[in-house]
Order: sequence, then structure tokens, then C-alpha cells
Amino acid sequence: MEKFVFAFLMIGLSAFFTGLGVFAWKREKPMWFWSGSTVSEDEITDIPAYNRANGIMWIAYSGVFWLSTVIGFFKPELAGPVLAVGCVGGIPVLVIAYKKIYNKYKAD
Repeated sequence: MEKFVFAFLMIGLSAFFTGLGVFAWKREKPMWFWSGSTVSEDEITDIPAYNRANGIMWIAYSGVFWLSTVIGFFKPELAGPVLAVGCVGGIPVLVIAYKKIYNKYKAD
């Protein structure tokens, strides 16, 4: 039963991050990274490319959650550590990736 509870929660979380990536990719105005902050249209040179890069970043991050979900069905004892390492290790990677994306498309 706990496999199904884990899968239910993980599918929801995985879908959230995938959805965030799709939302960022399709957004017409520049996507933000930090909660409560905004990126003005004047700050970005190529908004579609900037948003596409943001979307890819979030979709890639969701891969950790999808992977952990699948592992949870076959090796439940391994799913938690994979998720923990992926999430904790993924946060600094997200910050670094976003800074690279922002700097690449930042208007001078």
C-alpha cells in the first residue's frame, strides 16, 4: 500500500515540476525564478529562448522525481535516497543553471 501512496504523491509532485516547465516554456512574458520576484521584458533580449531554457531546466529537474517514482515501484528502499540526493543536489544546480540562463539572455 505504501508503494501506491508514494507513487500518488510523487506523480503529483513530478507533474507539478513538469507543468512548471511547460508553463515557463509557453509563457509570453519572461519567467521568473525566485518566488515574489519578476523579470521585466526590458531585461531579456530573446524572451522565447529565455523561457524555453527555463522550461527545459524545470522539466529536467522533474526528471529526478519521475525517476524516483519509477524506482519506488521496483526498489522502494532506493527511491527515497535517490529523491533526497536529487532534490538536495538539484537545488544548487537549479540556481546555477538559472543564473547562466539569465546572464545569457540579459540585455546589456
